[in-house]
Amino acid sequence: MTEMTESLTSENTPRVPGDAAPASRAVVIWRAIFILVPLIFIVFLALRLGTAKSEHRAEGLAPVLEFTTFDGQTINLDDLRGQGVMVNFWASWCDPCREEAALLESTWRREQANGIVFLGLDYLDQEPAAKGYLTEYDITYPNGPDLRSQVARRYGIQGVPETFFIDPEGKIVDIVVGPISSQAQMDSYLDKIRPKEK
Repeated sequence: MTEMTESLTSENTPRVPGDAAPASRAVVIWRAIFILVPLIFIVFLALRLGTAKSEHRAEGLAPVLEFTTFDGQTINLDDLRGQGVMVNFWASWCDPCREEAALLESTWRREQANGIVFLGLDYLDQEPAAKGYLTEYDITYPNGPDLRSQVARRYGIQGVPETFFIDPEGKIVDIVVGPISSQAQMDSYLDKIRPKEK
């Protein structure tokens, strides 16, 4: 009887405010964690994107550009002084890059004997896919991976394709964001970087 009275008394005793059971405290803590962790991640991501967008595209004298092609050749922009240089950032997964691939290759074949150099830098891609892309479009101008996006960061690109036109003195004359859509458009940019005849 005494045991029954004690159990009834404990069941009917009102809880004192602030005297939450340990289980309910754990639930509150876990809820806070589930809300705060994603919130912190979103804030961090927003700050990171804000920083990335504040970086400016390269202008004036072209930044350092040195890379190894998929064929093992080392390319250094400084060695190309005196020639016009077109630098195209692309990726095999980029549909707009595919739209301009044939135009870039046909123009390269036409211009390579005229003091114009085409360079391609593969951006955030996998090597087998990149090589497949080059084979698919029969691309013969020098192309290589932009390892750890070092060149892309220096040039401040924000997506692909992006194309930089660099004159014989090494200055960036024009930048095209998005695909180059016609031969006339391409030629107008190339005319600005052609070496002057002596």
